[in-house]
Amino acid sequence: MNLLNVLLMAPSSGGSSAWSSILMLVMIIVIFYFFMIRPQQKRQKEEKKFRESLQKGQRVITIGGLHGKVAEVKETTVLLEVANDVKIEVEKTSIALSVLSSENK
Repeated sequence: MNLLNVLLMAPSSGGSSAWSSILMLVMIIVIFYFFMIRPQQKRQKEEKKFRESLQKGQRVITIGGLHGKVAEVKETTVLLEVANDVKIEVEKTSIALSVLSSENK
């Protein structure tokens, strides 16, 4: 018998049936934690660390798809230069990722 058949088999006594149901529920919660919740929390921590480490001159992309160079970093916002003498102010949370270029290496 494989593991799934053993876990899904209905026991003959009523008392152990409740325990097997509780065990299955706990196993499902553990699986959700390790495959969904934990990776999402890790990704959020990495994004927060990236946004806190933004520096002047760094090339970035916003979640809206705008490419620009960081001109100034404020507490909650960033001033992006998207063209010559064209600057826009965006929230730090709207910065998606950094673009590696030969200028930043």
